Amino acid sequence: MDIRPLSRSELPVPAAVLARWLIGKTLVREHRRGRMSGRIVETEAYVVGDASGHAYRGKTARNASLFLERGHAYVYFVYGCWFSLNVSAGRAGIGTGVLLRALEPLEGVALMSRHRPGVPKDEDLARGPGNLATALDINRALDGLDLCAPGPLWLGDAVRRRGSIGSGTRIGISRETHRLLRFFEKGNRSVSGARGPVL
Repeated sequence: MDIRPLSRSELPVPAAVLARWLIGKTLVREHRRGRMSGRIVETEAYVVGDASGHAYRGKTARNASLFLERGHAYVYFVYGCWFSLNVSAGRAGIGTGVLLRALEPLEGVALMSRHRPGVPKDEDLARGPGNLATALDINRALDGLDLCAPGPLWLGDAVRRRGSIGSGTRIGISRETHRLLRFFEKGNRSVSGARGPVL
């Protein structure tokens, strides 16, 4: 599949704009066992001053990648169970990001299935942020990676026209729960779920 890499200059700011813009774009994982890719169908924005965001209390060794210029990977371990992948979304030093919540698998489905054995439907392989990272074998070794440069993980342009975009409240947070900062492709079966107001 021919996928055009995205350049950093194409990535809009701020985080909420980037989160919506990324719907329909492609995430590509160049793995030692083969290429995996998927359409980004669900995201969440974590904006400047957001009390639910990892950057809220300032820069630390753990969240330093969030403070890189937009288009870098911020990978963290959550709940002691799985990794999650975010895209840094601001200018260098700001500390804001977009969580990638779900992918619609495109390439390397058999390899994704090896990483997530027992999942019967392809649409569920990367449905939810932990499942996404597990399916693509994303871990802390990829934290800080430039997603706008050649390498093991990168962002690509859309491979087909995206559908209508919906928005709603973010999932799994306890602060700033009223913000409609989750974006998703309406009707896509790989979206992890619609909770709260949906527009």
